Amino acid sequence: MSPTPMTVAIIAGTRPEAIKMAPVIQAFQRAPQFQPIVILTGQHREMVDQVMDFFKLKADYDLKIMQPKQTLTDITNLALRGLEELFIQLKPQMVLVQGDTTTAFAAGLAAFYQQIPVGHVEAGLRTSDIYNPFPEEANRRLISQIAHLHFAPTALSAENVQKSGVVGEIHQTGNTVIDALLAVADSNPPCDVPGLNWDQHRVILSTVHRRENWGEPLNDIAHGFRRILDHHQDTALLLPMHRNPTVREPLKAILGEHPRVFLVEPLDYTSLIGAMKRCHLLMTDSGGIQEEAPSLGKPVLVLRETTERPEAMMAGTAKLIGTETQRMFEEADRLLTDPAAYGEMANAASPFGDGTASDQIVALVEKYLSKSL
Repeated sequence: MSPTPMTVAIIAGTRPEAIKMAPVIQAFQRAPQFQPIVILTGQHREMVDQVMDFFKLKADYDLKIMQPKQTLTDITNLALRGLEELFIQLKPQMVLVQGDTTTAFAAGLAAFYQQIPVGHVEAGLRTSDIYNPFPEEANRRLISQIAHLHFAPTALSAENVQKSGVVGEIHQTGNTVIDALLAVADSNPPCDVPGLNWDQHRVILSTVHRRENWGEPLNDIAHGFRRILDHHQDTALLLPMHRNPTVREPLKAILGEHPRVFLVEPLDYTSLIGAMKRCHLLMTDSGGIQEEAPSLGKPVLVLRETTERPEAMMAGTAKLIGTETQRMFEEADRLLTDPAAYGEMANAASPFGDGTASDQIVALVEKYLSKSL
């Protein structure tokens, strides 16, 4: 008689969580000793569905908490209550959360209240500014204090967790986003954008959405892009817009009429990887892209004042430049005019792992749970 599989609840609410948890879910599904339970909170909707469909994954439970103009308090309350009910019903032996979203924090807290061990995927990212990024810096620090297993993507993130005075086990695994990225990139996915000729222009790929960049910083970013494009006639900008009107409206107002600006709806995951493979450089406030682009040999200019991924800066694959228009222009101009500077960033080695993080996490969870059986 075979032993009863160990149950692990895997939680996701946003598109980045779904991408980074997809290879983890697949790894647990391949392991006969486990019964993974996939739970979506619905913090994001269509963008998560795209990721789940691509990886051929289905949620066992979906809280569907998304609602118009939801606040952080709304997300926390709805996720916490819904997950509490599921955890009482399902009694998983471990709950896995990813990163620093409000979903991840609420899931960790709900598990803690039921005295269920928490495993934190992508643990140890830090900026040391509690309000930047907001609310992510606080979320990840709070999760660290209640997690039993910390899966740190790099040596620096493992050191950060250690310095936090945590009680759980700390393991350096690499980042699961590289597991997902390499699986997709090997298939050379296309990215077809009406009117955009990848061979005709050097394409700058950008994503901007972070809360701390709303308002004047976002206006500065948009004006920075205009200046870059006006100075470099052989460049084009591809900017998939976040669905939040606070982000979309200023971008459309400042950039919408430019002939070499392509403001498009959010790209599905495969199209985004296809765009990353074909673009010349990236200018973004996304954390995930700071991790992904180096594995594809693409320089990244980070449109933020702080980053929780200093490894990319130390490795030379990314540069933190802020949101001021003149600085944006100067840094982009350097990469567009100086082949040596471009090559130095493009050829730097990625510090974020080798694509085996998910399998390592499965083995570590099995070892942990086996000790308590």
